[in-house]
Amino acid sequence: MLRRVERLLVDLSVISVLGLGLLITVSVILRAVFNSGVPDTIVMVRELMVAAVILPLAATTAHRAHIVVEFISNRLPPRGRDALIVFGSIFGLLALAPLLWAGWREMTHTFTSGGYFFGDLNLPKWPGRVIFLIGISFCWVRLALMVFHDLRAMRRGEPLAETGHGPEV
Repeated sequence: MLRRVERLLVDLSVISVLGLGLLITVSVILRAVFNSGVPDTIVMVRELMVAAVILPLAATTAHRAHIVVEFISNRLPPRGRDALIVFGSIFGLLALAPLLWAGWREMTHTFTSGGYFFGDLNLPKWPGRVIFLIGISFCWVRLALMVFHDLRAMRRGEPLAETGHGPEV
């Protein structure tokens, strides 16, 4: 189930990148040809970038595809490397917790206040806040599951799975 949701989030991220490209292209063409532009382009680009960056975080985490510096950890025995991976995942959980809290507070505030961006279209603020909260939430859930399964594998003396998907994750 989580894998399907992660796939959906990646697909939505791809759609937002395509939307970014289309929006910027149309805006540039309109500016060059008609000395006009798409209203509130900057706001829409900013909100689409949130989707492009945040939504695929859970899938990136599941594939253990974050940027890592391995020149020290590669010199450690496998058990030491596994311990560092679990430590990094726990640290990630702790680092994402305040972002979850702040994202929740900001989302509820924009819902209750009816916040919107000042501009030609008066676009609401809540969609970007919801997208941020969804992306961070699924990343946190994926990290929590990975910590659980990685600790279980370490206790059994098994190597960690190549990805966070594992057989039952």
